[in-house]
Amino acid sequence: MRILFLGTPSFAVHPLRRLVEAGHEIVGVVTQPDRPAGRSRSVQSPPVKQAALELGLPVMQPATLRDEAVVAELQALGPEAGVVAAYGEILRRNVLSIPALGYLNIHPSLLPLYRGPSPVAAAIRAGDPFTGVSVILLERAMDAGPILAQATLPLDDTARTGTLTDHLFKIGADLLAGILPLYAAGDVAAQPQDHDRATLTRLLTKDDGLLDWSLPATALERTVRAYDPWPGAFTTVKGQPMKILRTSVVEASELGEPGFILPTNDLRVMTGNGVLQLDEVQPAGKRPMPGADWKRGQADLETTKFGI
Repeated sequence: MRILFLGTPSFAVHPLRRLVEAGHEIVGVVTQPDRPAGRSRSVQSPPVKQAALELGLPVMQPATLRDEAVVAELQALGPEAGVVAAYGEILRRNVLSIPALGYLNIHPSLLPLYRGPSPVAAAIRAGDPFTGVSVILLERAMDAGPILAQATLPLDDTARTGTLTDHLFKIGADLLAGILPLYAAGDVAAQPQDHDRATLTRLLTKDDGLLDWSLPATALERTVRAYDPWPGAFTTVKGQPMKILRTSVVEASELGEPGFILPTNDLRVMTGNGVLQLDEVQPAGKRPMPGADWKRGQADLETTKFGI
């Protein structure tokens, strides 16, 4: 089948490779332009571009799909179907109408739950027992199209957004490869979503990573995992920022004001409900280290409070 593929980050490489393995003809790979990244701000290509070039596939990197010349170029490719995996731009009607079979989209949640840009982080923060991935037909409304296939899996209480997202897209790639020929042959019917059950997520910002020590320890522990790798969880101590990389909830009988450090060998902090142990931290300008190591190097801890 002639397929137009749109995707950008590393986890979108999984469905691209899977489609090639399944023998489909990828008539074009559309991805975001090369951009500066990292501390050096050196220009880097999106992972999907790198994978497409390795596979010998034609690559397009338009600044926007609003350009009529770009739309005409996509039309000239003559795709039968499109696949979208975290491309980074909402498709307008003139782009949506290009493939006769429309676009299939991989979304890492059990739709209609957690539509929008941060579904995996939302599921982890909520403490859901299950998560999953959906393959849907793309519509103009965000993540609201009918469902072609879904897979459900337990949400482990150690899951972190980066690794879980990658795992879900691997599963989604297999779902996509299996359902695409059935859909093209008319052997499977897409099921409308129950819009009354829909929940929405929003684009996370750096400020979302600032921990609120008045929250329960369980909520803070989930937040640390949910915001890895972006935006990252952090706090302030003695006026300086500190990244919080790994934590665990510990049973303790101590009482105190949220944010205060407890007099234990490990780095334990009072929260609004319970105690959070900071297993790995990264002080400003330093490498990641065990929380206990950081604590041993500090003075006046009896008056030190996180969050100020």
